[in-house]
Amino acid sequence: MNMMSTSPISKPIKVLRKIRGRSVGELISRGGQAVSAYSDQIGLGTKLPTDDEFKKLVDAAQFGRSPIIGESLWQKFYKNADDQFFRSFVGDTAANFRSAVEESVCAKFVAKAELIAEGRIDLLAYKDLFVGTEVDWHLEPVSGHRSPPLHWRQFDELDSTDTGDKKIVWELNRHQHLFTLGVAYLLTNNKKYAQVFAEHVESWIEQNPCGYGVNWVSSLEVSFRAMSWVWAMQFFRHSDALTVDLFKKMLKVLHQHGRHIERYLSKYYSPNTHLTGEALGLYYLGTQMPFMSRARHWRKLGEDILLSEATRQIYVDGIYFEQSTWYHRYTVDFYSHYLTLRSLQKKQEYDKRLAEVDERFAAALEAMMYFTRPDGTMPMIGDDDGGRALPLTFDKPNDHRGSLAIGSAVTGNGNLKYVAGEKVNEIFWLLGNAGVDYYRGLDALEPTAPSRAFRDGGYMVMRDGWDATDNFLLVDCGEVGAMSGAHGHADALAIEAAVLGKTTLIDPGTFSYHESREMRDLFRETAAHNTITIDDLSSSQPGGVFSWRECSEVSWHKDISEPRFDYFSGSVTGFSAIETGATHKREILFLRGDYVIVRDEVETRGNHAYELNFHYNVGVSAATSPESTFVGDNDHRLFVFADGGRWQQNESWVSTEYGRKTNAPLLRYTTAGHGKQEFFTFILSTGRGGPKVSVEEIEIPNGRAFIIDHGEYHDIFVAGDGELVKTELFDTNFKFSWARIPKGDAKPEEYVLISGNSFVIDGEDTFEGDEDHASATIRRLGRELYISSDGVRGIVSA
Repeated sequence: MNMMSTSPISKPIKVLRKIRGRSVGELISRGGQAVSAYSDQIGLGTKLPTDDEFKKLVDAAQFGRSPIIGESLWQKFYKNADDQFFRSFVGDTAANFRSAVEESVCAKFVAKAELIAEGRIDLLAYKDLFVGTEVDWHLEPVSGHRSPPLHWRQFDELDSTDTGDKKIVWELNRHQHLFTLGVAYLLTNNKKYAQVFAEHVESWIEQNPCGYGVNWVSSLEVSFRAMSWVWAMQFFRHSDALTVDLFKKMLKVLHQHGRHIERYLSKYYSPNTHLTGEALGLYYLGTQMPFMSRARHWRKLGEDILLSEATRQIYVDGIYFEQSTWYHRYTVDFYSHYLTLRSLQKKQEYDKRLAEVDERFAAALEAMMYFTRPDGTMPMIGDDDGGRALPLTFDKPNDHRGSLAIGSAVTGNGNLKYVAGEKVNEIFWLLGNAGVDYYRGLDALEPTAPSRAFRDGGYMVMRDGWDATDNFLLVDCGEVGAMSGAHGHADALAIEAAVLGKTTLIDPGTFSYHESREMRDLFRETAAHNTITIDDLSSSQPGGVFSWRECSEVSWHKDISEPRFDYFSGSVTGFSAIETGATHKREILFLRGDYVIVRDEVETRGNHAYELNFHYNVGVSAATSPESTFVGDNDHRLFVFADGGRWQQNESWVSTEYGRKTNAPLLRYTTAGHGKQEFFTFILSTGRGGPKVSVEEIEIPNGRAFIIDHGEYHDIFVAGDGELVKTELFDTNFKFSWARIPKGDAKPEEYVLISGNSFVIDGEDTFEGDEDHASATIRRLGRELYISSDGVRGIVSA
C-alpha cells in the first residue's frame, strides 16, 4: 500500500516548509502531525497489534499477577463500567427503559433495527438508505461513489469528486446505528441484532486498516466511532456475538482510534466542535479503558481541551461562537456527556476552570431555551450538518428539547423543564432511571422574562410569553461567525417569526455542503434570509465552501425590554460588490400581545434595486392579496410600505435536515431608488386583529404615519428622526410613537415611545426638560396618565 515516490525524508520536510510563519506551538503540533502521518503512510503503526504487542500497550501494574488476556481485559473493562459509565446500564436496562418511555418509542427502535438488519439505514435526511447486508464502508450510497484506497492524508476533505459527499460516508461510519441495534437487542433479546453488530464491526476492521481510507480523514469522525463502539460494548455485553476475541480486537482498534485522535487533533485546522468532539472521544477512551498505558493521558488531554474550549467557544451570554444553532446543540450535548461522565469518575482532580464550564454550560442551555419557538422547534440558523453526539431519540432534527431536558436534569433548572416538557428519552440514556425520576419530580418553572438580548452572540429573542400560542420573533445581529465563518451565513439582521405560536418566517437551513457550490451558496447568502438584499447581492460574499471572501460588519445599537414591548436597533455594513458599499439599519418594535413593526433604512449611493425577502415555513400557504396590498394566509397579514414597490410571489428551498430540501413560499417586495431608502413592515395576526386587519399610511410633515386597524382598536404609529412631528392626537419628537385608540373613543388609552424628550398631549408636554428618554409607556386611566420611563414612574393629570 506504499504509494510514495519521494524519499523517506523529503515528504515530512515539504510539509514542514508549508507551515513557516505560524506560531511556535502550531509549528510543533503540525510538524509532529506531518511526521506521524508520514510514518503511517509508509506502513508504520497501521497494522492491528498482535496479542504480545498489545500487552505492551497495557498498564501491567493494574493486573498484578493476573495474565493480560482477553478474559482479564473483559473483567477490567466491565468492572470499571459498572461504576463509571452512564447509569442507564444499572439494573435491567430494557425494563427500566420501557418504564421510562412510551411503548411507541420502543417499537420505533425495534422497527429501525429490523431495517438495519435488512441493510437499510437512516443517514441524515436519507431514510432507509440501502447499504446492503455486507456493507462496503467506503461506498457513498447516494451518489454511488466509492472512495479510493488511499492513505488518509491523500484525500482532499472538501473535494467530493472521487468520494461523493463525505458527510454521508462518515455518517455511516460513525456506527451510531449500533446504538439502535443495541437498544432493540436489549428490548427483544433477538440475537439477530447482536449478530449484525458483530458482522459490521468485523467487516469494518477488515476494510479500514488504521490510517488508510476515507474513514480516517477526520479525527472527529474517528472520535464519534470510538464513542459508538464503547456504547455498543455495553449493549451487547451479554450477547454470544460479542466474543472475547471480538472484544479484544475492538480494544486494539479503539487504542488505534485514541492514538490517531491525539496525534491529529484539530487544534489549528478546525478548533471548533471538531476539537471538542475529539476531546470528548479521548475522555471516553481514557475513562472507559483505564487499564491502557495511554488512558491517563487521554483523559487529561481530553478534559484539558474541554475545560479550555468552553470559555472560547461559548460566549458569556451562552451563544456558540460560530453562529449556528445546530453546532450550538452539538456543543451542549458534548458537555452534557462530559459533565455526566466526570461526575461518575472515582478519581477526580480539582480544576478551577470547572466553575467557568458550569457557568458557560448553563448559559448555553438558557440560550437554547430562549431560541426554542412556541411550537417546540429550533430555528436552523447557520450551518446544520445533520449529525448528533448519539442517536438517543427519533425526534425531528429541529426539535432540540431533548438536549434541554438533559440540561435541566443535570443542572436542576426548572425553567429548562418548562420548555423541554416530557422529553425523557435522552435523560434515560445518560442519567438512567434515577435521572428520569429526578427530572419528573423537578418543578417546571416558567421563565420570568419572556425576551432576552444576547449581545455577545448577536441575537435578540422577543416573545409574548411562554405559551404555545404566543408571538415570537428572533433577530440576528451577529458576525458571520468566528474564525473563517465556516458555519455562519450572511444573515445579518434577518428575522424569524412565529405568529400566535405558528412558525411562519424561517431561516431555510443548509441542505448540503458538497452537492454543488451553487446550492451551498444559495442557502447561505443573504437572499436566503428574511432581510434586505441590494441588487440581489449578499451582504457578505462567499469564498470557499467554509469561508468568506468579504465579511460584513455588524453593529448592535440598542435593545430595550419592557413589560409592554421590546425594541431592537442594529446595522450591517457590507454589500462590497456594490462599488460604494452600503449600510442597512433595522429597527424592530415588538408590541407584546399584538404585532411587530420593522423599520429598515439603507444608506448607499446611486440607483439600486432593493428586495425585502420573506421565506415562509413549509406548510404555510402564504400568497399575495388580490389587490397586492399585503401577503399572508388565514392566520396573518404582512404589509410593506416603500416608494413604488410591488410584491413578487415565488418559491424557494427550505431544508430542515441535511440532505433534504423542500419548496416553500418566498414572497419578495421589490423596489428601486436613488440614495437613502426607507421601508416599513407590519406583521399582524388575524387571530387577534380579526380577518379585516389592515394598515394604511397617511401623510404627515417631518415623518411617516400609519393607521392600524386591529380588532377592537385603531392604532397609530409615527416614525420620525428627532424633529417635531405634529398629529391630530399628539406632537412628538420621539423616533417611534405608538398609540392605541379603542374604536368609538376619541383619545388613545395607551402609548409606547422610543427615543426622544418631547411628547405633547392636549397642549401639555408629558416630559420636563431636555433630557432624552430611551423609552416610555403611558396609560390613560380616567383623567390621569400613568407614565413609566427608563425605570421611573409617575402620574400626571390629563
